[in-house]
Amino acid sequence: MKRREDISLPRQRRRVGVRYEPDAFGQFSESIARTLGTARFLLFQSFLCVAWLAWNIVTPDSWHFDPNPFGVLTLALSLQAAYAAPLILLAQNRQEDRDRQQAEVDRSVASRTQADTEFLARELAAVRLALADMVTMDELRDHLEKLVDSVGELTERVAPQVAPQPE
Repeated sequence: MKRREDISLPRQRRRVGVRYEPDAFGQFSESIARTLGTARFLLFQSFLCVAWLAWNIVTPDSWHFDPNPFGVLTLALSLQAAYAAPLILLAQNRQEDRDRQQAEVDRSVASRTQADTEFLARELAAVRLALADMVTMDELRDHLEKLVDSVGELTERVAPQVAPQPE
């Protein structure tokens, strides 16, 4: 009986051979790249090469562990370079992916910030317009004083006409 597959999921490629976790391998490559990229490693490697050369030049021929003129040293350094270069490139690609994701997050945050700033600017303009139409205390005091003066003048004009007439 044939197994039914969920068609909502993409089909997985079947891998033949060694299976590994890509993220774990990526973290391993980043740790190697971080180690190879230090001054400590460069000094250690330089010291090892100088010691290797000195041992195989200065010591008697019977003590040499590299019988060819530094063939094993060349092979070891070539092997290290052959593995180091792809690991460093893999680490750089992972860093590039992280940088791209961070740039996308930064763009979205900047976009939201700009939208919020524009909204606040519009709100502030509306508040300013609303406040421009409002009466201040000084204006209100001036108008009240004018009204009091006008009422006083009218009272003076109307008072003789309304005053009781002697009989």
